[in-house]
Amino acid sequence: MAIESESSDIAPAARLSPESRIFVAGHRGLVGSAIVRRLQAGGFNNLLLRSRRELDLTSQAAVDAFFETEQPEYVVLAAAKVGGIRANNTYPAEFIRDNLAMQTNVIHSAWAHGTNKLLFLGSSCIYPKHAPQPMPEDSLLTGPLEPTNEWYAVAKIAGIKMCQAYRKQYGFDAISLMPTNLYGPGDNFDLKNSHVLPALLRRIHEAKQAQQPEVVVWGSGTPRREFLHVDDLADAAVTLMANYSRPEIVNVGVGEDISILELAELVRDVVGYEGKLVLDRDKPDGTPRKLLDVSRINDIGWRARISLKDGIEETYRWFLDHQDQYRG
Repeated sequence: MAIESESSDIAPAARLSPESRIFVAGHRGLVGSAIVRRLQAGGFNNLLLRSRRELDLTSQAAVDAFFETEQPEYVVLAAAKVGGIRANNTYPAEFIRDNLAMQTNVIHSAWAHGTNKLLFLGSSCIYPKHAPQPMPEDSLLTGPLEPTNEWYAVAKIAGIKMCQAYRKQYGFDAISLMPTNLYGPGDNFDLKNSHVLPALLRRIHEAKQAQQPEVVVWGSGTPRREFLHVDDLADAAVTLMANYSRPEIVNVGVGEDISILELAELVRDVVGYEGKLVLDRDKPDGTPRKLLDVSRINDIGWRARISLKDGIEETYRWFLDHQDQYRG
């Protein structure tokens, strides 16, 4: 069944339907794989999927050739180089270079080859370090960024502005979603570059297995973070792809947050670890708080459904089924 586009300042050339040719860039990642699951569950089976080996998104020529040949009608730009504080601090050049290249190539080629609509996935790290809480969409570019992830944030801000520029100059129907911290099945559990939740899950699990008396948690434990299950994000993405066509960015989150120490305690309970949690206050905290104002997407009619505890339990089960790939 086709879905009408509402609240639009640009009339889409065609309606999103199960027959639509949809390119999901980054379909093997945490976000992209969840969006593919959601689309397939909704009967959208005409999906264009390419691995990194099959299509190098940092190559302008390769991306342009793909769009010329495949002519996707809709594009979900979920491909990105991502990581936690350590990865951002260690590889700043890669974070800004690779993300700028991928999004620039895909957005331009989508417009140049007549794509009906593009959805760009940003990040809550685009907002200033000391933005008002919860962070409204209009706080973008109102203050300095958090230094530990500014390279990634600058790239994502450029992607937002490119979507808005192509809409303004060419009438290209490009929309941008800003998810909060994501987690779920398929997450990255590599301790060198994973985000806080999967890192805690793996470290606490391994401490339980080794019968270690304590687990060290980076920082003071006081920063507060909001966590959204990736399947909720995927549902929001498909909903907005079908029902939102405006230049303003849209936050996607749950509307509530938790301290890092409280998160570690919740993970400890899910894993069944009985040891102590010890704070290493010499490690960086990052942004003091990152809670999104989700009133805009709530007004559109979407709300998150998966509780944090249920989501962590599901993610832990997935990790247990796949932990062999992280050994050694």
